[in-house]
Formats: sequence, structure tokens, C-alpha cells
Amino acid sequence: MTYTAPNDFTTRPTLQGTFGMTASTHWLATACAQAVLERGGNAFDAAVAGAFVLHVVEPHLNGPGGDLTGVYVTATAPNAPRVLMGQGPAPQAATIEHYRAEGLDLVPGSGMLAAAVPGAVDAWLLLLRDHGTWELSDVLGYGRGYAREGHPILGRVVATIGAVATLFTEHWPTSAAQWMPHGELPDAGDLVTNEAWARTIDRLLVASADSNEPSREGRIDAARREWREGFVARSIVDFGRAPHRHSSGTDHAGVMTLADLAGFEAHTEVATTVNFRGRTIAKTGAWGQGPALLQTLMILEGFSDEHLDPSTALGAHTILEAQKLSLADREAYYGDGDVPLDYLLSADYAATRRALITDQASHEFRPGIVPGHTPYYPVLRTEYTTEVLSRQGAAASAAVGEPTVTAPARADSEPAVHASGEMRGDTCHIDVVDRWGNMVSATPSGGWLQSSPTIPELGFCLGSRLQMTWLEPGAPSGLTGGKRPRTTLTPTLVLHNGHAVTALGSPGGDQQDQWQLLYLLRTLVGGYTPQQAIDAPAFHSTSFPGSFWPRTWQPGGAVVEDRLGEAVIEQLERRGHRITRAGDWSLGRISAVTRDPRTGLLQAAANPRGAQGYAAGR
Repeated sequence: MTYTAPNDFTTRPTLQGTFGMTASTHWLATACAQAVLERGGNAFDAAVAGAFVLHVVEPHLNGPGGDLTGVYVTATAPNAPRVLMGQGPAPQAATIEHYRAEGLDLVPGSGMLAAAVPGAVDAWLLLLRDHGTWELSDVLGYGRGYAREGHPILGRVVATIGAVATLFTEHWPTSAAQWMPHGELPDAGDLVTNEAWARTIDRLLVASADSNEPSREGRIDAARREWREGFVARSIVDFGRAPHRHSSGTDHAGVMTLADLAGFEAHTEVATTVNFRGRTIAKTGAWGQGPALLQTLMILEGFSDEHLDPSTALGAHTILEAQKLSLADREAYYGDGDVPLDYLLSADYAATRRALITDQASHEFRPGIVPGHTPYYPVLRTEYTTEVLSRQGAAASAAVGEPTVTAPARADSEPAVHASGEMRGDTCHIDVVDRWGNMVSATPSGGWLQSSPTIPELGFCLGSRLQMTWLEPGAPSGLTGGKRPRTTLTPTLVLHNGHAVTALGSPGGDQQDQWQLLYLLRTLVGGYTPQQAIDAPAFHSTSFPGSFWPRTWQPGGAVVEDRLGEAVIEQLERRGHRITRAGDWSLGRISAVTRDPRTGLLQAAANPRGAQGYAAGR
């Protein structure tokens, strides 16, 4: 059996050039990042400029009060991938005891009790300080311009606001004032502004300029201090003191303090890596889900190529079974603490996990055995209680979770709203490579307009990343003040012969690494071009505990695009997979940029699903 050849038709070309390439989940962010490259900025200047545009134009998917992870290399250190760590920790007062005393058995999916310390802005400014070349005002000018002068609002943003309109009008009036002026929804394409956020950027730039720091780096640090210790921090803490509605259907005050905000600084870390088919794959540490992709690759490394073809029943089955094993280990062992990654990523351990894969789909939660460690077994919920869903109401439920892609009937349909009101959508991503060899992949998320009430002085709300933690003592990702929640944000860098050759990523919560795995297999094993790999049919497993409230799972579950084909889908069902069909174009929002270090040829590709992501370059 040979690897399935890619379809000759692609929805758009794989862009090629030698100057610079950008790809992201929104065309305006891509255009602005590419404009920075055209004006002489490097990949880091461009990525930060594009990210601040994403804060404005995809407000239902990310915001300044959210978080991010990135992975990058510099032209001067092409074989040293670094992780940009913009995941803030839980506030010190966010304890299991406090949340249990509030009557909660899960961290809510929306409301300020779900908020970690915001890390995205500080991380972006750190990246700009250390590796960019532009002044802060020039980089932030693009996002500030769209916030002040307006941008055409996406239909999906309007649909998100509409889904939570009752929550806004009845419980979150500051959000209603921002997103439903005069009590009315905007229409898709209306020019929408966020003057409060534009003023916040203005004040950060004033703090930078008034610092009288002689260096560009010092001026950027002055803005970072104002964010962590100045008016932004004070507004966050003051606003959070008032009780407000959470996805639990009950009202609670936030617990974040000035000390929490002042005590967090973004930083960089050495990336976690494994070798697969002659390439080095670089991810975050186990405070994120990134190593689960690495574990999956280690398992799959022992199979022949025919087992690694996502377009066949054999390949899809093998991939789904490997992912279940790795994601069970994620739940059992990953967190901000002592994680035995060396063992989990070892060839010997991968062999023991590989041996568990049979011809039939497993419906079990099967973490591995690690010497000296006891695996955590979470409470496995196949559905959430009707009592809680009834108590919270559809409006509160619609605000929960990291919006993740679910199965709309068509790629251009509105975000899905479940019967309970729970909404799923997406998050954001951006990749940039420049002509010098700087390369960055980053996934900003959190702080969605529906995650908590808008802070009126600032023009944004806080995120809800703490919902990834458990209210169970002893859980590796249990809620602990000062510790990071185990984030799902997980960009990828691929290196070959000591140079970065690909940066990629996707929105999608628990599905991010599952969809990226398909891209890696198709390009590294199947020989697909970037756009061919992105366009190809996607699928993912749901047979593990979800990272987002209400933390449910579907034993043996797999979601597939119909384009995978009737014969393949039927064979998967015969193997015991519980298949949910997602339509033809619904799963994944991958973007990617590549660089050939021998020739300097650059490439870029972006996802056509939803008609929103775009690549640009020359």
C-alpha cells in the first residue's frame, strides 16, 4: 500500500518567494504583519503587530486579557528553538478550598473566577523587546488604528454576541455597552470601534515615552511595568471585586490582586523536542499540551508509512488510537510541576504504548505507568448534569469554554450553539518568517468577549484559562494559586539539519495538536505541499476528558470531515469508532510558513475553512 497522493486541486496556491511570508487566522492581521516586513521590520516586529490586530478583529477568539504561547528561532541561533511563555498563573487566592466554599465542583467556564493572570500583552512586548527592531508606537499603531477608526466586524463575531446577548443585557451590562450599543446587535460588515482599548494603548505609549529611558528596550519595559503595576492592574482588580454571573449560573467576585498582576512576567524557555523522520519537532513544556503531540509522534515512529496516512482507514485508525494514549497521559501527568517528560518521551515508553494499539478502537481512558509517579484519573463525565445546565441557563452557558471548532453544517456557517447554549468557535494563530531566517509561530487566545464582563476603563475582559484546572487535590493540573493552568495553546516549529524549516499552528483547544499532527504526517511522510496538507480532510478524537468546562468526553468518539470518504468512515465505524460527521469543510484552521535554508525559498499557506484565514508574502 502506498501513501495516498494529494489532490491536485487546492483552494489556493502555496505562496512562494524569498522576501518574507506571513499567515494568520484573519486577513487583516496577515496584511498588517506583511506590511511591517515590507517596511523593513523583522519577523518579530511583524508578529507582534499582527497579534495586536488580532486582539481587535477577532475579539470573540482572543483579547488583551488573554494568554499565548509561541515557539521561535532567531537568524543568529537557528538551531535553538525557544518557547515564548505568555501563560499567566492562577491568582494566589484561587484555591480549591475557596472555589468549593463557593459551591463549585468545577472551575466555571466563564466569569472572573476562571481568569488566570493575563499574560499575552506582556509576552508580546517581551518578544518585541528582545528580538524586534521597531519602536513600540510603530508596532502597536496598526491595532490601535483599527480599535479607534473601526474595522468591519465578522459575521461570526456578530453571531457570538447574539448568542450571549441575554447574558450581557441581564448580567454583564458593561459588555452590552461595548458590543451592543443602544441595545442592538451590529450587522456583519459594520465598522466597529473599541475606543476604550485605543485609549489604553495610548496610555501605555505615554508611560513608555515619559519614562525617559534612553533605549528602545527600556521604553518597552516601561510600558510592561505600566501594564503590570499601573492603571491596567488597578482597573482589573477594582472591577473584579463586584460579584457577577458565571457559567455555573451563580454570582461570584474575582480573586485577583495587585500582587498577582505585579508578580507575573512573561519569559522564554528552551523548547521540548523529539526527532521524527529525520526532523526535530519543537513544542512547549508539559505546562501546556504540546508534549502530547511529541508523544504521539514517538508512538507513530514505530509504524510503517502506510499506518501514517490520514486518508486511509488504517492510517486514521492508527493515528486516533495513538492520540488517545498520549492525551490520556496528558490528563494523568501534565501540569505546572514535576512531570516525567524524559520518560514519557522515551523510545522505550513509546514502544509500550504502541503495543496497546489493536485493530479495534479503544473506549477506555488508558494512561501509562511511570515509575515513581501515580497517574491521575479524573472524574469522567459523558454529559453534564441537567440540573446545572438548567440553573445556569442558555445565556450563561453560551459564554463558556475556549471556543473550539465543532461541526457546523458548512464551513461558512455561524459558530455552533449547543442545546444547552454552550458555544464553540475557535481561537487565533499567526506565523511569520523573514528573509534573514527569523521564524515565529504563536497562538494567542483567551480574553474572548464572552469569557467575562468587559472592564469599561480598559475595553477588554479577562480570560477563562483556569477552567483547565481540576478542583481535586493531587491532580497534576489541579487549581493552585501561583501555578499555571495546563494550557491547550500549542504552536509548532520543525527543524532540519540545524535550521527551522516550518512554523505552524491552529486554533481549536484540544484539537490543536491533533490537526497539526495530520499536517506533519502529510508533509513529512506523504510529501504534500503546505496548502495540500491544510486542505486535506481532517479528523480528531474526543475519547479523552475535555480541557474545557464542563470537562466531558465521548468514549471512542471521533469527529471527521465527510470528505474523508464513505468507505473510510464505514471502516472506522466497523473498527468501533463512534463517528460524528462534521460536514465537508469544518475541522481545523491551520496556517504555516516554511523556509528552505539551502536556497532561501519561503512558502506560506492558510486555512480556507470559514473564509477568514489568509497567507501573504513575496
